[in-house]
Amino acid sequence: MKNTSKIFKALLMTLICGLALTACDQKLDEMNVNPYGIDPTEVNPNLLMPTILAASAQNYASLGVNDLAGAVQHTQKNGWYGGHNTYSWENMSWTGWYDILRNNDLLYNRAVTMESKFFQGVSLTMKSFVFGNITDLWGDAPYTDALKGNENSMDFQFPQFDSQEIIYKGIITDLKAAVQLFENANNTGVVPANDLYFNGNVEKWKRFANSLLLRYYMRISVKMPAEAKAGVEAIYASGDYIKNASHDAALDYTGGASDIWLTRHVKLNPDDFTRYQASQTFLDQLIGTNDPRLTVWFAPVRVQWVADKTLATATDNNIWRNGEPLGVLTLPFDDFVVLYPKDKFTRRYNPDLISLNDALYVGLPPALVIPESYNGNPSPGQGTHNQHVSTLADIYQTAGSTGDILKARLISSAEVSFIFAEAALNGWSVGSAQENYNAGIEKSLASWGQAGKLSKFLAEDGVAFNNTLEQIMVQKWVSSWTAAAESFADYKRTGFPSLAAGPQSPQPRVALRFQYGNDEYNNNSININKAIENLQLTDYSGGFGKDSQWSKSWLYQGTTTPW
Repeated sequence: MKNTSKIFKALLMTLICGLALTACDQKLDEMNVNPYGIDPTEVNPNLLMPTILAASAQNYASLGVNDLAGAVQHTQKNGWYGGHNTYSWENMSWTGWYDILRNNDLLYNRAVTMESKFFQGVSLTMKSFVFGNITDLWGDAPYTDALKGNENSMDFQFPQFDSQEIIYKGIITDLKAAVQLFENANNTGVVPANDLYFNGNVEKWKRFANSLLLRYYMRISVKMPAEAKAGVEAIYASGDYIKNASHDAALDYTGGASDIWLTRHVKLNPDDFTRYQASQTFLDQLIGTNDPRLTVWFAPVRVQWVADKTLATATDNNIWRNGEPLGVLTLPFDDFVVLYPKDKFTRRYNPDLISLNDALYVGLPPALVIPESYNGNPSPGQGTHNQHVSTLADIYQTAGSTGDILKARLISSAEVSFIFAEAALNGWSVGSAQENYNAGIEKSLASWGQAGKLSKFLAEDGVAFNNTLEQIMVQKWVSSWTAAAESFADYKRTGFPSLAAGPQSPQPRVALRFQYGNDEYNNNSININKAIENLQLTDYSGGFGKDSQWSKSWLYQGTTTPW
């Protein structure tokens, strides 16, 4: 049996080897091709565009409702709040942004091969948008040598970092080139549905590119004022910029699993949704000016405190429902509101014994030590709803259809008007500062369904134009709701609005940048160390050294802003 087994194995091996040799002999010069793959040299740009546009908008919206919304104090979180409330921005990876850039680079190469000016313009515009966010948030970054990992040179496996100055200049050069391409482009061969922003409209793409130019001219205006002034004035004179909401670069709700606006949190994790609460900084501004957008963005507290100096204790455990005493709570504090969603609940407190916020809209002050306990919440804990603090409004639970006012906005007509208002205040030839300021407010109100309240709002104390940069930037900050990345950049550049770090912040100032990620430290150490040397230590850089959230990149070095 042993011999038979050995003979069988020998015959089997001979057969296998024979087959293998025959196969090798016949197919040695042929490539094993994945029948389900797409050859990069043949890919249709229409198939690349949706991935690039969706990912760019969703990444940007994620910044605008998460960490940077906390940094500019639009919102605070009452759980899992380190990155949101206290600038815990260590090891911040930019991989997602560079993933977009790789697809975008393929789009550009295909567009050049196909001689498509439209797709070339789209690619240069999106390249500028993505690199703009990278350098805004980190500082120096791989730019000139980036996206070349498939080339033979080992230098491109470990790309050098370009200075922030070079990146901003490159962004402006690419956007100018994009505008010129759109001047002579048509949308022949473009599938409108695959252009998630503009349905293949060349004119709107040109307006988008020019509006991004306005954004980045203002970004460099302190360092390169003459170039910024000439660029902004030329675009204003051309009239080719985003003028109304129909021109906005925005991604509508797609229904996909990666949609980032907060509807996603409700559908996937209601507890996560309740962690997003109003920032008192933002509420003070909205309430103080009777801003009609307040009720669109935030819900009133579900349980309002009522002052009662006759109360023997600091707070009363009794709950009142629609003005009638309901008695001591027998259900968990979170549960009774779910049972009676339309009812008004109150509790009493003695203002002589305890200080509580008894307003209808209440926010979390920035960077609280224990935010989940704020304002007398009797059931603090991760994931519980603090009924004494305002959450996001109902639209964030019901939105989720094409055409909703809740969108991922990359740049809006309101932002463009505020840019011109600031430029006019500088003495540049872009019309009246007041008219542009009023237009910015008008467009923001219209975007959030409050157009009919413009006249009354413009007459409010603190809103009626007073010819100051602070007022322009404060209203721009308000209008950047869900697009906080731009307000974060404006704050760093101008110091407005005036923001104070909270008690749990590691430093007494608002942070300025993200720390570089571990991937760069582990795989590109020589080049990242050179980039870190270009950062400027400040009094608040702390134990992180130069790669600190409180160090200054090139754009803010030599200035006293924001601190």
